[in-house]
Amino acid sequence: MNLPLFAVKDFEIALKFLFSYRGSEATFGAYRRDIERLIQWSWFVKEESILRLKREDIESFIEFCIKPPKKWIGLKVVARFKVKDGLKISNSEWRPFEASLNKKEFKDGNLPTKDDYAFSQKALRALFAILSSFYNYCLQEEMINANPVALIRQKSKFLMQESSTPVIRRLSDKQWQTVLSMAKEKAKNDVKYERTVFILSCLYGMYLRVSELTASNRWTPMMGNFFKDAENNWWFKTVGKGNKARQIAVSNEMLKALKHYRTEYLKLSPYPLIDEKTPLIGHTTNINKPMTDERVIRRLIQTCFDDAAFELSKNNPEEAQNLYSATVHWLRHTGISDDVKTRPREHVRDDAGHSSGAITDKYIDVELTERARSAKNKLIETRLKFKK
Repeated sequence: MNLPLFAVKDFEIALKFLFSYRGSEATFGAYRRDIERLIQWSWFVKEESILRLKREDIESFIEFCIKPPKKWIGLKVVARFKVKDGLKISNSEWRPFEASLNKKEFKDGNLPTKDDYAFSQKALRALFAILSSFYNYCLQEEMINANPVALIRQKSKFLMQESSTPVIRRLSDKQWQTVLSMAKEKAKNDVKYERTVFILSCLYGMYLRVSELTASNRWTPMMGNFFKDAENNWWFKTVGKGNKARQIAVSNEMLKALKHYRTEYLKLSPYPLIDEKTPLIGHTTNINKPMTDERVIRRLIQTCFDDAAFELSKNNPEEAQNLYSATVHWLRHTGISDDVKTRPREHVRDDAGHSSGAITDKYIDVELTERARSAKNKLIETRLKFKK
């Protein structure tokens, strides 16, 4: 492949920009994905350096992402590179964009087609943020004179304004209790499911993200991250989104779950020792080997959801249908939504690692509940009587 003359300079500035995000694997992956899309479009569609793109070019690129050519769309998520003879090589099956179906459609046996591709509002907002960050970096490095993203005056033609508090995707009380009770029932017959019960407890009881349960280059969660202060309060230290460290207040119920997991599954002392190096979540074959693959945890929890949905389908088909669409992250949302009803908002905010109380406020659904209640008895058929 013959690359344009400006490719080397573009590539170097992109690498330097991405290198600054190496501390967070998830953030690095997101930035790398969108910057590569920009480079591919700029080089092979626009045939221009990314450093020479204008406001209207960025708008064209965004429109391209919303509706890319079908040859740019893949039907499954594949790794960008493959390893061959110890070297990373480009994966020929990889495409810049992927078409996908929701969990329910996939579970029903449907397969995605390229017509199913959709660029979500969430992805669009992330794209704007990443592009703006990249061009601000180029501006600081004196590679460009102005940020073309900042010059887009009407971002509203791409981004929809949310008219009210967004609905937080969470499990109902019935769904959560069924998920947890069925996992505990399995653990009675097979001790390996004690690990699953503990994972469920962490996701709901401490609002952990899956990435905060697994080991990565930036952080390895260990039992020693649980600690007790001078007033006998237990805390859990973690490093979360944006590489931000936080301390989470540990409830009595969570402490009970920890104690049970350690004694029944790990065969350790009831409570962690100071600076204990035992991984928070280890492999079933070796508890001292930390879990590094988020997909393993997602599959474990998905099995719990499926088991609970099957059980609920016997008497509550609607609850079962909703549960089939749930993702692991819903457990974090559920824990936050339940706790914000009874705990001070600031406490929930800090335990969840929210950057502001405004984010936590999204979980307070009192206003939506009142709105729904006031609409219950609205009439469709008018009661007005017209004179003949």
